[in-house]
Amino acid sequence: MNWKDLLRMSSSNLKRRKLRTFLTVLGVVIGTASIVVMISLGLGLQESLYREVEQSGGLTTITVRGAQAGDSMIYYGDGEKEESVKYVNDQMIEKLSELEHIQTVSPVYELPVVLLKGRYEGYAQLVGMTPEGLQSKNIPLKKGGALPRTGTSRLDLVVGNGIPTMFTEKGTGKGYYETGELPEIDFSKDSLFLILDQDGYYAQQNNDSDSSNSPQPASEGVESGIQAKSQSVQKHIVRSSGIVEGGPDEYNANYYYIYCDLATLKQMLKKEFSGRVIPGQPSTRSGKPYKEFCYSYAMVKVDDIDQVDTVAASIRDMGYDVETNAEYLDSMKGQFAIVQAVLGGIGAVSLLVAAIGIANTMMMSIYERTREIGVIKVLGCSLKNIKQLFLLEAAFIGLLGGIIGNLLSLVMSAVINFVTGYGAAIGFDGNISYIPLWLILVSMGFAMLVGVTAGYFPALRAMRLSPLGAINGV
Repeated sequence: MNWKDLLRMSSSNLKRRKLRTFLTVLGVVIGTASIVVMISLGLGLQESLYREVEQSGGLTTITVRGAQAGDSMIYYGDGEKEESVKYVNDQMIEKLSELEHIQTVSPVYELPVVLLKGRYEGYAQLVGMTPEGLQSKNIPLKKGGALPRTGTSRLDLVVGNGIPTMFTEKGTGKGYYETGELPEIDFSKDSLFLILDQDGYYAQQNNDSDSSNSPQPASEGVESGIQAKSQSVQKHIVRSSGIVEGGPDEYNANYYYIYCDLATLKQMLKKEFSGRVIPGQPSTRSGKPYKEFCYSYAMVKVDDIDQVDTVAASIRDMGYDVETNAEYLDSMKGQFAIVQAVLGGIGAVSLLVAAIGIANTMMMSIYERTREIGVIKVLGCSLKNIKQLFLLEAAFIGLLGGIIGNLLSLVMSAVINFVTGYGAAIGFDGNISYIPLWLILVSMGFAMLVGVTAGYFPALRAMRLSPLGAINGV
């Protein structure tokens, strides 16, 4: 009996028992779809991690942090200044630049700010970076957008695509997540008021609220008016030079941030807070501003990925905290491997149940076809042919279930991504479910393997039947 005859007989046997075949294939479909969708969730998280690392400068980028500026003070002793902690300042940036295998060192300063436009009020995290640092982030901008200009007195902003969702309407306090509507602001054209002194703005809002609710004598009113005037915060007129690509529901690594030129930001901060402590900056024991500007952290670009660990160790020896994207990726890979194993195991249970169903179907088929097996043996077919016949039937069930199961998993994956806003609803950058081609091929092969394995012992039973006993139905 050649392979053509075996294929024809296997397919015809399955067609004769359509309902039983359908139910058995359905079990494989559910098992395959379950395991593919479960693994796709882990792969989706992993792909999101890769995009986040790429947007953070890739595997050759090191984040260097010192003392949290603003949480500590500079102490003086014996008439000389002595730093009790190490900050990320210009001196530290210069020292890092002198290390071997360092390509670039970009200081970064982060500051919470308030944005105002008409009846709208928004809050955001302002990130000041050098032109080189901004270029290294590879921020995808909408058509016509550009990175902030440097060497100017006006602050240009690159606005994250999620910033519009951070605006609320004054008075009601309702925003995008309450009303489903974005503010009536054209961020590509309209100018906005930027408030750098967030604490001062809050204090002024509270004073205005108290003064409007509490009647005061005329003399006290004049005095409070003078006080409120002295506490008024400065509003800077700003415009956006570019907007991050993506809609309000498309989360990415730049979603919540506003980027600007660091040199321009420093100039504005020093001018506005002259004689005062700049927000986020350290101070002396007496509360005076520290004369050196301290950054939130520094982004170090290494020229060779093989030297990342060496450079990171050198910086740690200098007394700074170091985080590398490579270390972060390795740690997250281990966690994702556990997640994928758990999710894959849950899906594999369904496929195990399907394998039991295949074995049961094949055993029932043998009992019903005992005479047929006896005739085949009497006609001279080898035991190998009989084994191959039943294994092919089981393989057909596994293959058909694998194909339909993968089609179902693609539909389920699309539904999951749509329902979660393509990852935005749960804070991920991109699809939460990701099914690569290799997963489809592997799952189909695995479904066939499960079918063949489940049909192996029934095939052995068919081989061991006595020809005469089989013909007589014994």
